[in-house]
Amino acid sequence: MSIYAFVEFEGGLAKRVYANAKYPSKRIGNVFMDCDSDVNLKFADVLPQRVEGFYSLLAFRPSHVLLSRDVLGGKPLYFDNTTMTFSSFKGYFEDEPMSVLPGEVIKIGYDGEIIERRVFSFDDVFGGYEGLCSDLEEIKDVLIEKLIEIGKSFKNSCIAFSGGVDSSLLAGIYDLPLVSVTASKTEKEWIEKSAKLLKRDLEVYEFDENDVKSVLPKVISAIETTDRLQVSIALPIYLCMRFAKELGFDEIVFGQGADELFGGYKRYESMTERELEQELLNDIKNIGEKNLVRDNKVAYNLGMKIITPYLQWDIVRMALRIPVRFKVRRDGDVVRKFVLREIAKEFIPKEIAYRDKKAIQYSTKTSNILKKVWS
Repeated sequence: MSIYAFVEFEGGLAKRVYANAKYPSKRIGNVFMDCDSDVNLKFADVLPQRVEGFYSLLAFRPSHVLLSRDVLGGKPLYFDNTTMTFSSFKGYFEDEPMSVLPGEVIKIGYDGEIIERRVFSFDDVFGGYEGLCSDLEEIKDVLIEKLIEIGKSFKNSCIAFSGGVDSSLLAGIYDLPLVSVTASKTEKEWIEKSAKLLKRDLEVYEFDENDVKSVLPKVISAIETTDRLQVSIALPIYLCMRFAKELGFDEIVFGQGADELFGGYKRYESMTERELEQELLNDIKNIGEKNLVRDNKVAYNLGMKIITPYLQWDIVRMALRIPVRFKVRRDGDVVRKFVLREIAKEFIPKEIAYRDKKAIQYSTKTSNILKKVWS
């Protein structure tokens, strides 16, 4: 559970509200939210345009219940206005609930009537990104400055480390311990080598078939889906967060968003520049529902907080202005995430910055193990 609430009725009227928020969500008066930014309900009607970052919010106002999520929809929130029940998980509802949509503001009366639903678009929040920035050095300077600034807010944090450029750059910038999980001896060797090159403390948990069997039901329950791809990705994330929690951390830094913002997926290589522009835009617009809801449900289940530096609003805005030729470089060999690798060279060895890496479900061998244990 992260956010959970329901309204008790008597004689057809709302009598009492029962509500709770569990870390990383919090309660401030009658407001329940998972959000790092300040939220001023004076701007309740336009919250997606005012809150700088991911959030889900449930507020009990004098005349109505207010629900809202950020425009990328990274943090889940569901409701049933007939029973006046609200939660971060579908499992708390008897029937299939409705989802607060990304960028949506909903007002529900205490009689269950939906008073207003308004959805803000991606362009409403990130509009103006059409003006491309063609100065590579300026791009690098801005991104580095923003990434360094974000690190000032970290508390009891570690980095989910894979040895790829995304997490290695974060390890090069932030002086935090590294935490890794894998079932691959080859990957474990590389992770240990790269951590040594980065001069960072590292803890590695080498999981096996028995671990996967043990946590599989918990992972499926946490992410609320049996989709095989989603489960194969969620498993190592679950194991990594659980390991970090056992080590005493309650915040974990992930490199999510780097592929979508900077051109990291293999399928991008065969696209024209116009196709790539559109695909990157589609992928970042859909990153919440496709990836982050899953990851945050895992985090909620374990009482952990996810931090995603690449997905801070200022970095997203800058990334949208980077020409795609700086993202997928086609000068000779194709280089994906070119601009990120060029930034990384200033903080980490080039051997790490330019190393290619498989997706987490394959690099950790989770996908192979799942084929054996889950029929």
